[in-house]
Amino acid sequence: MSAQHGWSSLAAITALVIGTTGASVAAAQQAEPRTVPGSTAPAPVKTVTAEAKAVAVVPDAAKTPLAIKVNDPNLQWAECPALFPAGCRLAVLHGDPAKPGADVFFQVPGGYSIPAHSHTSAERMVLVTGELEVTYQGVSPVVLQAGQYAYGPAKAPHAARCRSQSACTLFIAFDLPVDAMAFEGKL
Repeated sequence: MSAQHGWSSLAAITALVIGTTGASVAAAQQAEPRTVPGSTAPAPVKTVTAEAKAVAVVPDAAKTPLAIKVNDPNLQWAECPALFPAGCRLAVLHGDPAKPGADVFFQVPGGYSIPAHSHTSAERMVLVTGELEVTYQGVSPVVLQAGQYAYGPAKAPHAARCRSQSACTLFIAFDLPVDAMAFEGKL
C-alpha cells in the first residue's frame, strides 16, 4: 500500500503553499443541449465558472541569481510534506514544483532517516553538505560525500540516512513535476 504525497498540483503543494486566494484562473463549461425527460422541450442550460489560485514560494526567474549558496539568507525554506518526519525542509531554486524541470535543495538534519519513497520523475542529485547513505531497491547502499553526483531512476523506491552530525543537503533536479510516494515494501 502506498500513499501519494505530491506537489503535482499547486493546490497540493503541501510544503510550499503559503496562501490561497480567488484569482483569474477561470474555467467555463457549457453543457450540451438536452431535452426534459418525457418531452421534446429543451432542458435549461447552465454555465458554471470556477476560480481558484494557490500561491507557492517559487522564485522569480527574472530575479533569481545565477548562483545560489545553500546558506544564502534569501532562500525560502519550507517544511517537507507529511510523508517525511519533522526536520526535513526544502527550497525551490528554479522552476515550479508543479511543473516539469524544477530544481530544489532538500535538507535534513544530521542523523535523520529519510523514509522509503519514490518519485514519478528521475532525480539528478549532488550532495552539497554532509554525508548521506542512500539505498535504492535491489542495489547495495552507497555513501555520498559532499560534491558527489547520484542518479535516481524514476519510480525507483529508495531511502536514505544522513550519517554526518551536521545537515545533509541535496541539490535535486527533477524532469517531471515533483512528487513523493511512500513505499512500504522491502528495499
